[in-house]
Amino acid sequence: MKAQTMKAATAAKKLGILLSAAPEDFRDREISRTELDELNANPPAWLVDLRADGPHPRDIVARKLGVSNSGLARGGVTEPLTTAEIKALLAEPPAWLVAERATQAQVRAENARVKQRNAERAAARD
Repeated sequence: MKAQTMKAATAAKKLGILLSAAPEDFRDREISRTELDELNANPPAWLVDLRADGPHPRDIVARKLGVSNSGLARGGVTEPLTTAEIKALLAEPPAWLVAERATQAQVRAENARVKQRNAERAAARD
């Protein structure tokens, strides 16, 4: 039986790293599920460094900044950011980041309200 493999881009996404920042021998081949599990269990130095210092993919940048991917785009952030760049933005947030974080907080609050309402309705039915 042949081992399941995935493209390097899929493996990079699952590892939470930017594919273009990964070593060439990772980028240029298929990755098996076993290899992926091993990378997660015992990450090599390059993976530890990438996860710690970046550059980070959009979804990780958005999460670290506390905004949505769309919020990053509205803020004009189109390139991957390093951990140092993210920390600098958080230390002195520009107006767009303050506004997007407020929007994200409102979305979370609304989602929590709807979830609570639905739970109350379900409890009332039972």
